[in-house]
Amino acid sequence: MTGRPRSVQGMTQYEVWWADLPKPAGRRPVLLLTRPSGYQYLNKFVVAEITTTIRSIAQEVRLGKSEGLKPCVANLDNVRTIGRSALVKRAGCLADSRHAEVQQALGFALGWTELIQTEGK
Repeated sequence: MTGRPRSVQGMTQYEVWWADLPKPAGRRPVLLLTRPSGYQYLNKFVVAEITTTIRSIAQEVRLGKSEGLKPCVANLDNVRTIGRSALVKRAGCLADSRHAEVQQALGFALGWTELIQTEGK
């Protein structure tokens, strides 16, 4: 775990959690995206679904052993809001040095050029 403070419920942004999602998704890992302060009072959180279907596109962030998972990706094309009760168990955490990858992938997914870093910027 990094030096970021943990919230009251023991979860924070950029952590990977196992979640029980409605069908057809079912039980799968998700990447928490809600700002760190939100976990103290919100009952629903923004997450990105994690999948083993790797398409190698700009909207994906590769994950694996260092995040407590087998090779997979956080797919920022599949962002959803889930309830606190859907989160089952913490699997791991994305390293601080990789947060920009998530922001950039979300920028590609939403067409927000402000989040898409280009060389020489």
